[in-house]
Amino acid sequence: MQTNQRNISSWTWVPSLYFAEGLPYVIVMTLSVIMYKDLGISNGDIAFYTSWLYLPWVIKPLWSPIVELFKTKRWWIVTMQFLMGVGMAGVAFTLDTSFFFQSSIAFLWLMAFASATHDISADGFYMIAQSEKNQSAFIGIRNVFYRVAMVTGQGFLAMIAGRLMEKGYADSYTAWSIVFWCSCGLIVLLSVYHAFILPKTENKEKSFSSSEFSTLFDTFFCKKEIALFILFILLFRLGEAQLCKLSSPFMQDAMANGGLALSVKDVGFAYGVIGVISLLLGGMLGGAAISMYGLKKCLIPMMLALNLPDLVYVYMAYEQPDSYLLVEVLVALEQFGYGFGFTALSMFMIYVSQGEYKTAHYSICTGFMAMGMMIPGMWAGEIQEKLGYTNFFIWVCICTIPAFIVAYFIKIPASFGCKDSKQES
Repeated sequence: MQTNQRNISSWTWVPSLYFAEGLPYVIVMTLSVIMYKDLGISNGDIAFYTSWLYLPWVIKPLWSPIVELFKTKRWWIVTMQFLMGVGMAGVAFTLDTSFFFQSSIAFLWLMAFASATHDISADGFYMIAQSEKNQSAFIGIRNVFYRVAMVTGQGFLAMIAGRLMEKGYADSYTAWSIVFWCSCGLIVLLSVYHAFILPKTENKEKSFSSSEFSTLFDTFFCKKEIALFILFILLFRLGEAQLCKLSSPFMQDAMANGGLALSVKDVGFAYGVIGVISLLLGGMLGGAAISMYGLKKCLIPMMLALNLPDLVYVYMAYEQPDSYLLVEVLVALEQFGYGFGFTALSMFMIYVSQGEYKTAHYSICTGFMAMGMMIPGMWAGEIQEKLGYTNFFIWVCICTIPAFIVAYFIKIPASFGCKDSKQES
């Protein structure tokens, strides 16, 4: 039985829902890297173990039917937010122990699985709790608040930890524990808030049968040239997957080790504020470019925009500049290029997902995309420890080449992505 509460304003829950979606993700995937480097964990261990945290997003399509079959998406949202709070509390509680690395990784795993499940339920709820008109009207709002969560998690939380240490209010372990307790309180408050405010609009939707579930995958893997498409998705960020695991540790590492010796606060501001703003601007420009010229014309230029700025890390590792302003400018350049170029991958996955079951097929594409980040990231730390930072960043640049080779064989209709073109639905 459907309870229609669509008269509840989307302003009361869409911003907070997507803030709650973005915050745990950026804590798991980015803030944890900064924290572990500050706590003295080796680059090899940081890259290997935090890359494994991508796994829930890799296999997310496999358990998405469970969210459809059991309970309501509203229930899953509230429950997963509370569970993510439990994970944050677990990290905070165990940081000041002799086994903090093992225990915190375990709690981050809990957060990762809860966060991936929350993604499924939140995106589904967004569609069923609003009219089509509202869905279109709030797509920009939800993206903005997801980015606000990135600024909060990667920027402000890191800056708080850095400030506590810089002023002598707390040692590293206590500072990071305080940050995770604050994060826990915030996400639990959002869980309680959403338990009351989310509209109860769900009806008993058609459940997936086992045959339909099988059909989703059969129709995806039977698409023409699907092996080539999957290979392209896996290779698109081969260099970036390794770079993103070592960029923050490089900034934090001592000059004697080849790093830039920046404080946690400075790294948080550079990546979490300047970087995220640049990423957002690049993404907006990328969307406008594809809308104007189409994906086919934009693909190679966008791949160049994503990968060429990796050279700034070769420069920084070689010169080790002592100007923080210069570092901020270079980070802004790299992140702007990343935001601009990543738009092409997002649009390419939409192209691959065309036809029946496009939502499910897009979810499968995102699983392969996450795999393309997880596997290369796992070995990145070990490679860096053997090569040093300068040679590692040169290696990252070399790793961008395979995607260009595969892109040569990708055939995309000239009009796909253009604003005025008629695309297959």
